[in-house]
Amino acid sequence: MNSHRAKHLKGRGAVVTGSSRGIGRSVAHALAAEGAGVVVNGRDREASDSVAQEIVDAGGRAIAVSGSAAVPGVAEALADAAVSAYGSVDVLINCAGIAEPPQSSILNVTDEQWSELIDAHLTSTFRTCRVIAPLMVARGRGAIVNTSSFAFLGDFGGTGYPAAKGAVNSLTLAIAAELADSGVRANVVCPGARTRLSVGEGYEQHIEELHRRGMLDEAARYGSLHPAPPEYVAALYAYLASDRAAAITGGVFVGSGCFVGRFERQTPKFVAYRDHDTAPPWSLDELAELVSFTQPTPDSAPRSTDS
Repeated sequence: MNSHRAKHLKGRGAVVTGSSRGIGRSVAHALAAEGAGVVVNGRDREASDSVAQEIVDAGGRAIAVSGSAAVPGVAEALADAAVSAYGSVDVLINCAGIAEPPQSSILNVTDEQWSELIDAHLTSTFRTCRVIAPLMVARGRGAIVNTSSFAFLGDFGGTGYPAAKGAVNSLTLAIAAELADSGVRANVVCPGARTRLSVGEGYEQHIEELHRRGMLDEAARYGSLHPAPPEYVAALYAYLASDRAAAITGGVFVGSGCFVGRFERQTPKFVAYRDHDTAPPWSLDELAELVSFTQPTPDSAPRSTDS
C-alpha cells in the first residue's frame, strides 16, 4: 500500500459483509488501502481468514468474522469485533448475496428458494443496519453502503433476487431519510463486475436467452457477458464511505468498469386529476383512454451486468 498519499478512511472502522470473495473482497481491499480497519465477513471461515491475511500482508488492518449476517447474532458479532479492534464502526458495506437458481421463475420457484434469496440479500442487510446504525447515530457519524442490482428492474427475470434487491433500495432510502439529521448517510450501489455469479455456461446461456427474447438490448448483452474486474466498482464504494461524499445520502448508484451512473428518484408522472368532492370515480372507459397514452416505451439505454 502507498503510505505517502492521503488516506480518506484513516482511523475508521469498517464492516464489509460478503467480503470473502468477489466484489466484497475488492471493497475490503479498497477500504483498507484508504486506511480503514476492516472486518472481513463471509460464510466460509477459511476464505474470510484468507482475505483478512491478504490485507494485512499488504500493510493494512483486517480481522475476519465468518457467518451469514442473515443469521441472528452474526451482525452483533461483526459490530463487536469492529469496536473491539478499531474502536468504532464508522462504515458498513453490505455485499453479501447469492445467485438466483438457474431458470428460476415465478412459475417454478419454491418457498425454500424464495426464503433463501430474501434472507441472503435483504434480511442480512436489515440485520446489520439494525445493529450498526444505532452505534453510528450515537457517535454522530457513519456511512452505510448497501448493494443492489440492475436486476431490481426485472429485466433479468428471476424472483427472490430482484425482489430482494428492490427492497434493499427502499430500505436504504428509508434509512437515509430517517437518519438524515444524525450525521449518518446511506446509499446504494448497483455493481457490475466479473464474479462467480457472472461467469459460467449457465449464466451465459441465461443472458443469451434474455437477449433473444428482447429483454436485454445489445449493449446490455455485451456488458453482461464482458464485465470488468470487481476492483473497478470497489472504488465507488470507498468513495461513498468517505468524507468526500459527506453531502451524498439516499442515492442509488450504478458502477461497472469505468461507467458510473445514478438512478433518478422515482416520482409519479401526472396523468389526470379531478376533484373527488365534485366528481365521481373514474370509469373504466375513462381510465382506458387516459392510461393507454401514458404507457412507457422500452428504451435502448445501455445497462450494466449485476453482482
